[in-house]
Amino acid sequence: MKRFEARVVAPAQGSGDAVSAASMRTLMLDAADEADARQQVARMGFRLSTIKVERFRLDLLLGAKSSFSLVLFLQELLALLRAGLGIVEALDALSDKATEAQTKAVLARVLTAVREGRRFSVALAEQAAVFPALLIGMIKASEGTSDLPHALSRYLEYRQRMDAVRGKVISASIYPVILLAVGGLVTIFLIAYVVPKFAEVYEGSGRQLPLLSQWMLLAGRAMAAHAATASALAVGALVVLVGGLRWLWRQGVIGSALLRIPGVGVRLRVFELARVYRTLGMLLSGGIPLVAALQTVDEILSTRWREKLSAARAQIIAGSSLCVAFERVGLTTPISLRLLAVGERSGSLGTMLEQSAAFHDGEIERWIDQFTRSFEPLLMAAIGLVVGVIVVMLYMPIFDLAGGLQ
Repeated sequence: MKRFEARVVAPAQGSGDAVSAASMRTLMLDAADEADARQQVARMGFRLSTIKVERFRLDLLLGAKSSFSLVLFLQELLALLRAGLGIVEALDALSDKATEAQTKAVLARVLTAVREGRRFSVALAEQAAVFPALLIGMIKASEGTSDLPHALSRYLEYRQRMDAVRGKVISASIYPVILLAVGGLVTIFLIAYVVPKFAEVYEGSGRQLPLLSQWMLLAGRAMAAHAATASALAVGALVVLVGGLRWLWRQGVIGSALLRIPGVGVRLRVFELARVYRTLGMLLSGGIPLVAALQTVDEILSTRWREKLSAARAQIIAGSSLCVAFERVGLTTPISLRLLAVGERSGSLGTMLEQSAAFHDGEIERWIDQFTRSFEPLLMAAIGLVVGVIVVMLYMPIFDLAGGLQ
């Protein structure tokens, strides 16, 4: 997907070639290409003036989130539907309420599509960059039973559970990140400020300094003499590092590397399995057939897991059971294998899949707690070691001078 900036005008506010400045608007569109962006502008009822792709945006490189809040939109839509409003009335009300330009543009496109007679799921599918495939699949299934509020409620519950697990991981990462930041700042302060002060003292000693101390003094002088350049390089390196890590993560390189780490790879596999189980269980409980549910889950997974799920889906189409197919392609654990077998025998496969996800989520949370309790002291020791090495190298010439005086 690409981000496009379009200058548009409402037909009712311009006539002929003369278009008033007040009638011009700027829209930010997420589209696959320029043709898709032009179609979105036409569906919104505007006349296109100019359009261009945003080639570089720092906030997108760093992963800034869109101003459109999916969870808030679904919560408000669910409240309006339960209050008795129709889908068109509810969307119209939310569009009038929206203040952000991107949110108004998204809702306008959805509302226009629904008013033209397309299904709500189809209108959402036309904006795949905003609405996930899982939500679209659940809404599509609910349209056959006319139970849209129930589908929205189940998806919100799913998001809350996934956000809870994700929040646990983020919370466990905050303290180590703070430690790294503080340790880095202390190290920079020592090298950029304290080391040059010691260098002035050592200049008149006339003694040969240890090699490591010489290198550190040279680095400190260089940072102090070119502070602005060093700061700019540090910020640039940080931006490139974050952008590079995000690109490697999207390409699956980081995930593949983490899977090879003993202990970590096993936990990541359990985490992904829990995500598959929870998503598939929710779809089956919502009335979506098994093969169609597997297809929907397939669209939200990485390439590695998508290949396994596709192989399992092919075996199920050929007549195999879900339990056997998942076991053959390596999508089970000893616990989940037994729960899936019970679910197939009792006809409650969706419920058992969700129970398997809950069991593995609890396992992941316990592992995160144990990991943080052991990792944080090791990180503090490493930071203390770095600072200690710098201090020792600073004082080594002093020890040498003291030995010479004796």
